[in-house]
Amino acid sequence: MRVIKIGGRAQNDGRLASLIRHAWSVSPGEICLVHGGGDEISAMQRALGREAAFVGGRRVTGHGDLELLRMVLSGIVNKRLVNALVAAGIPAVGLSGEDGALIGAELIDAASLGFSGRPVGINAVLLRTLLVGGYLPLISPVGYDVTSGSGGVLNVNGDDAAAAIAIALKAEELLLIADVEGVRDEDGETISALSCDAAHELVTSGTAGGGMAAKIESAAAALSAGVTRVRVSDLDALRDETRGTFITQSQSAVI
Repeated sequence: MRVIKIGGRAQNDGRLASLIRHAWSVSPGEICLVHGGGDEISAMQRALGREAAFVGGRRVTGHGDLELLRMVLSGIVNKRLVNALVAAGIPAVGLSGEDGALIGAELIDAASLGFSGRPVGINAVLLRTLLVGGYLPLISPVGYDVTSGSGGVLNVNGDDAAAAIAIALKAEELLLIADVEGVRDEDGETISALSCDAAHELVTSGTAGGGMAAKIESAAAALSAGVTRVRVSDLDALRDETRGTFITQSQSAVI
């Protein structure tokens, strides 16, 4: 089982559908997709006179951003990707994390991040039902607030959502697709393999910041909960299983 998170910029690559079709043909019923869409959310915020803000690579989400979040991620991005995949012959089914409480979430820190949440529960039965039925789940990381008592929506970072889904599905690999070949060192060179400790040092030193720091944090969470390996790479990693930066729990396990 592989869980693949596709960042917003990678979605603009014209090869996306064919690369996913290749991956699905190799492992039908063994892939689950999570997508982002941060650039489109930021563009919509600017169009409405708001400024996007981030803390540690995670978006600060005001109450007024929640409907925008639903519209862009679950409406526009999710359905556009589903349409492209279906047109390419892939049996994709689009889901929001709100559907069936697929991604149960709770607030991280309302004071600094607003309505941004961390995943605390995944409806793995729903995903397995789709996979067994021959469908490819494509998930918008909009979480269902499990702590409010009356529902509600929370913005869940796509990497965090993918890590939680990988844990719930007992995935062998979590593949985080970015717009770079992998994690880079201080000289800008792609690193082929990292232990969790070495990856954390890159964050601490500031070499890996912003979205890459969030990916490394998500990788550590997945690995500590039993996912065998995490890979950070670009879209070509869908065809080349040796491409990118491999992150593993310990130095001895680094590939």
